[in-house]
Amino acid sequence: VGCEVSGVVRRAFAARGHDVWSCDILPSEDDSDRHIVGDVRDCLDGGWDLGIFHPPCTRLCNSGVCWLHKPPRGKTREQMWAELDEGAALFSACWNASIPRIAVENPVMNPYAKERIVNFQRAAQTVQPWWFGEPAFKATGLYLRGLPPLADTNRLVPPKPGTPDHKRWSFIHRAPPGPNRSKLRSRTFQGVAEAMADQWGALQ
Repeated sequence: VGCEVSGVVRRAFAARGHDVWSCDILPSEDDSDRHIVGDVRDCLDGGWDLGIFHPPCTRLCNSGVCWLHKPPRGKTREQMWAELDEGAALFSACWNASIPRIAVENPVMNPYAKERIVNFQRAAQTVQPWWFGEPAFKATGLYLRGLPPLADTNRLVPPKPGTPDHKRWSFIHRAPPGPNRSKLRSRTFQGVAEAMADQWGALQ
């Protein structure tokens, strides 16, 4: 499980008896001895039969494409485009790894990122946490190779826009700026992780 510090996906597979490891440049939140601190690209040739990757989407996502043309305070256009190149290179390494079954998770991607990703293919599906019993909105693209799309497991009925419940379900998008915002937005929901472990972990 690449680019994961929360351990949510790792623990879901471990609970089902799989030999699973996570890897990120940061230590794991749960201090697991099944977490490798380092660049995931250094771990791709480990003989894995399944790789699930969550590369940072900050410069790849369509929602932030405006910053490439009008950088935020303290950044230059050159820095922003260099970060885009770096993000696309990491996504490419994960997507093209020599692993028979691969899933790469990212939100809706901007056209500049698509141009830079080696062997780019459209996301096989876009899932929502509420498909898996989680009362939340977070459209997530799953780029799949050798894997079937996830089937929903506990589809909820989303609340109507403008209602208090809709605002509560939108807590990811409404998260205020701060040091924990990216961590909150990148965390995999438990219901999604369990669907991955049940459906993809059962493949032979």
